[in-house]
Amino acid sequence: MQITDLSYITKWWLIFFIIGTIFLPLTFLIFSSFFDKGYIFSKILGILFISYIIWLLASLKIVNFSTINIFVIIVLFAILNFFINRKYKLLINLKIYWKIFVFEEILFTIGFFFWAFIRAHEPSIHGLEKFMDFGFLNSILRSDYFPPKDIWLTPETINYYYFGHLVTAVLIKLTGVDSMFGFNLMLALIFAFTLSCSFSIGANLYYFFERNYKKIMITGIISSLLVTISGNMQIIYAFFAPYNTDAPIPFWSLPLTNNITNYFYPNATRFIPRTIHEFPMYTTVVGDLHGHLLNTPFAILTIALLVVLFFSKTNLLFNLLIGFMIAISFMTNFLDGLIYILFSTLIIFFKNYKDNKFIKSVEFSIKPILVILVSSVIFSLSFWLNFKPFGSGIGIICSPKFLINIEMIGPFLFEANRCTRTPLWMFLIIYGLFMFLFARFFKVVFTKNWSVKKFSDIDYLIFIFFIFGLISVIIPELIYFRDIYTGYFRSNTMFKFSYQVFIASSIAGSFIIVRTYPKFKNSFHGLYLITLAFLLFLAFLFPFFAVKTYYNNLNSYAGLDGIKFLSKLYQNDYQAISWIRQNIKGQPVILEANGESYTDFARVSANTGLPTVIGWPIHEWLWRGSYDIASSRFPDVATLYENPDLEITKKLIRKYDIKLIFIGTLEKQKFLKLDEQKFNQLGKLVYQNGNTKIYQINNLN
Repeated sequence: MQITDLSYITKWWLIFFIIGTIFLPLTFLIFSSFFDKGYIFSKILGILFISYIIWLLASLKIVNFSTINIFVIIVLFAILNFFINRKYKLLINLKIYWKIFVFEEILFTIGFFFWAFIRAHEPSIHGLEKFMDFGFLNSILRSDYFPPKDIWLTPETINYYYFGHLVTAVLIKLTGVDSMFGFNLMLALIFAFTLSCSFSIGANLYYFFERNYKKIMITGIISSLLVTISGNMQIIYAFFAPYNTDAPIPFWSLPLTNNITNYFYPNATRFIPRTIHEFPMYTTVVGDLHGHLLNTPFAILTIALLVVLFFSKTNLLFNLLIGFMIAISFMTNFLDGLIYILFSTLIIFFKNYKDNKFIKSVEFSIKPILVILVSSVIFSLSFWLNFKPFGSGIGIICSPKFLINIEMIGPFLFEANRCTRTPLWMFLIIYGLFMFLFARFFKVVFTKNWSVKKFSDIDYLIFIFFIFGLISVIIPELIYFRDIYTGYFRSNTMFKFSYQVFIASSIAGSFIIVRTYPKFKNSFHGLYLITLAFLLFLAFLFPFFAVKTYYNNLNSYAGLDGIKFLSKLYQNDYQAISWIRQNIKGQPVILEANGESYTDFARVSANTGLPTVIGWPIHEWLWRGSYDIASSRFPDVATLYENPDLEITKKLIRKYDIKLIFIGTLEKQKFLKLDEQKFNQLGKLVYQNGNTKIYQINNLN
């Protein structure tokens, strides 16, 4: 590992160690029922509260988004935690439970350094959604107040869920590490949090079952591995003949053969036609710093809090904390907020139902659920005031013919050609391990207790995990949240639900494996263990294919610089972009060539955080609800580059308040009649390297 990379990694680790230490009293207070007192969650709670406060204050224009203000907030939280400890004497836990704290700290550190090392073998912020995510991050870093500017549609602000990117920006400001390194360090950090926090929840689930610390640790380790590095059962196709990915067939219909060398790992996330069903390992491998990945640590923290809630008495402050976490999900990856409202509702209702009849359970559940719902809206209100929803209703899958094409009934849509459902055998392949484990759980538990209400508390909680997973899997078979992707109309809906199902079921599954491990050997138990071993083998096979393919067998260490790839593709443009990053302050509008989404166009705005006239049009279509908004600007960009008329050019420069003109490789490729001469009359040349130039426009008023 390079010395520079090692110093950056150490800075990030150190800042989290400090933040985690500061927030230990509050964390110990919240997780007092956990055997590890929630130690590892202190890091997430800390950065979450710090980021939220600076975001809220900058959104309300009270203070600006600056490093000094972030440090002031940290100091204030340090004072708060000091008084919490002074009142409750919570830091005594450090002396009592130091062994488990050290273990979790080591686990976190290993995860962080390990994935930073992996990522350094292909650190390029290039491909898929990376330009978008990096552009958001760079725009936030250049912002004084929020919402940040949309880099691809000046002068608009970002109309997307950007809170996770803001958390990344906070860490970059705290550590002083450049965003081109910070992007990859955040990916490593998410891996570390997923690994260590999943351990904590899994271990504590078994702790609530029995005080067998060997089994507690085993459960935690299985949980951390299942959530973080496992895949689904689709990988079994690596041992069968290739199939048509547009029309998959059951693997047992294919000849058994060695297809390992040709196995394409992304197929595991696109197996059900026209849908997406990702899981953390896949998302971490491809390295898009997208909302669902950024929200993963917050989602796991929410699950941990729901476990605490289940074993605690009703508490207004705790319900407000759950509402706060759902607000964070709303602002980071919207559908996750709805998903965890569902999970919270199930936890609260079934907690009451265990000791009451149905009607009473509903009655007792209404107030805490309302507190969570209302507080989630209030905590995220500043975001909603600057956000225009781009969803256009909830579609009903396989709508009755007599309802098709009528106007919306409330939020519900009834559209033709929206009738597709997942065959049961596909569910078996995607969720095979979890289905097997839950079946095992019910067999063992129901053998002793024939009534759900007679479950032990922890078994009852696992039952709720099962209900949550079942409902979440069924929802995309009944409805979809409508967006611009008409051909893949339920893709995003299944994507978001299946991702959270994978996390929750992996945590519950780890408990089931240890909880139901056979105590006596017989032929049935032997068959169970062989089947379990085979399914786990398939699950843990995925990272070997994915990492090997994406990171080129780990043959070439490239470092953590995420934009260095530009030097190979566009050497002169890369140096010009580097110059902009170092020398241009604020967010003046820069003109660059427009091009289609998922291409190298919009490279300047994405890599600098400077807004441009129009960037990736499909993305703007998604965020704004209309393709016309983006496409109407295409002629203007062409005119600015090619039309020699100075007055027309001046008019458009004023219209978009353009301050900088970028002329590089893609501009020359796209605009064959590019007229550079007029820019000498409108401004001055401030940068040149070969054929790449940057002009600064004079004041045209």
